[in-house]
Amino acid sequence: MVAFAVSIIVTVILVWGFYAYLRRCPAEKEFTWGEAMLFATYVFFILFWVYGVVPHQWLTWADSELNWRPDRFIVGPELPWTGEQGIVEWSLPFTMTYLVIRDVLAVLIYGIALAGNVVCWRHWQNRGVEKEQVEDTSEYGRPLIKEGVGI
Repeated sequence: MVAFAVSIIVTVILVWGFYAYLRRCPAEKEFTWGEAMLFATYVFFILFWVYGVVPHQWLTWADSELNWRPDRFIVGPELPWTGEQGIVEWSLPFTMTYLVIRDVLAVLIYGIALAGNVVCWRHWQNRGVEKEQVEDTSEYGRPLIKEGVGI
């Protein structure tokens, strides 16, 4: 668990470093070759960490300390409180092991990483774009309709 928790903490620190650089880097900055290579190496390390180390640490933790093996059933014939043909076996005629849950959580880690990747690149691409400001609003914060414009 410690290795998985540390991998999450390192991920947060790496992404924080990205956003710290994002805030101080203007959109019109011309990068030198060295700066581009340094930042590309940093981003590659983030991607390596998020897509490689974090899922590996999760799978290792689930296999070793949590003991989520293919022979441990969540739903299936091995449930102690259902007897021979209990309601669970009748309503759910399949087996589900902890290994399935482990793999689904690994896929969720990859999905969160992919969504975070898209969000980070969107923030990087839109770092010089200012948000639109509505000039006239009502007391309740809604934009006012200009005169002469019908609905």
